[in-house]
Amino acid sequence: MSNLVMRELDETAAGGPIGARLAAWRLRRGLTREDLASGTGLPFDYVAALETGDEWVDRRGRLAALAAALRLDVADLTGQPYPPRGEEHAVVRAVAFQLRRRVARLHPNSAAGLTLEELAKQTRAAAQADAVGDEHALALALPELIEAADQAVVTAPALGRTEAVRLRVQVHVLGAGLLRRLGYKDLAWMLLHDARRGTREPLPVLVEEVRLLIDLGLPEYALARAERAEDAGAGWELPVLAALAQAMAGRRRHAEQLLAEAAGRATDARESAMVVAARAAVAAEYGDAEEAAMHARASELTVLDGAQRSRLLMVAAAAEARQDSADQAAARLVEADTAAPLRLRLDPFARELVAALAARTTDTVQVAAVRKLAERAGLR
Repeated sequence: MSNLVMRELDETAAGGPIGARLAAWRLRRGLTREDLASGTGLPFDYVAALETGDEWVDRRGRLAALAAALRLDVADLTGQPYPPRGEEHAVVRAVAFQLRRRVARLHPNSAAGLTLEELAKQTRAAAQADAVGDEHALALALPELIEAADQAVVTAPALGRTEAVRLRVQVHVLGAGLLRRLGYKDLAWMLLHDARRGTREPLPVLVEEVRLLIDLGLPEYALARAERAEDAGAGWELPVLAALAQAMAGRRRHAEQLLAEAAGRATDARESAMVVAARAAVAAEYGDAEEAAMHARASELTVLDGAQRSRLLMVAAAAEARQDSADQAAARLVEADTAAPLRLRLDPFARELVAALAARTTDTVQVAAVRKLAERAGLR
């Protein structure tokens, strides 16, 4: 490998814009831009602009296509897991290493665990931290919870074993979700495998596996897994994830059918709002920024928790940036960062947008806000 490519890879190792890493890996593979455009089916002008920083990646399908053409994992292009930036991020990263050691053990420690009531209470608190996007609180809770949940399955009386198994599955899924978002996707997969021990395939595990396969850039595998999970009696969530996978694969009609199915399965205002938010994400995935922005403005979305609200605001920001409303997009990103800071700053597509907006915002207030976001994310 040339010194130039080595230097470019080093300079982008901190998770900078995908285009810079793309250019370095393309050179390493000995490909031209024409080769890459042909291999991905993406326009040459887009590939060229991506490498020069005039474009950015905001669609999972495109990221997956670029990674596949270069024989890479998507994390090789996003730079995940990102180096710690700030005390809370450092703590969350440290917990990931604790979980790695936990996954490597075959049996829990023999220390006394929590009662089922205490375990249930702490699991509810961890689930709430996950819902609001508080990665720091979730990370601090997980090591003890996973240990305690494993012990509970072994020590619970016969009448309590079903509840112990349910809590164990929930805690493992929460841990796998955090590891997935951090970029430790191999560890997330191992934790999900561990969650199955002694049970049939629980629906929450299957749902998280579909999320993981989507993040790995494997929509067809995600669809196959979602179809398998349907046999477990899924509700609205699996059709939503399957719709995103179909959009990644370029099948808009199938995605719309699945979203309609998900809407029919929603049982309350929150679930209905989640489906509307998914419509925005799916529209963004197949490149319809106007439709994505329209769904993101729906009034019923006010019931969303912090993590989902942050994700929706990020989708809205990306849609507005695509419609040349950079200042409004920046304002949306700042709002998303307020709702769930670490959740936003660790999202590769949000980081791409922050980098893109740095050169596009014109309003003085928004220019300063984007610079602060970039600094907090470690992009400056």
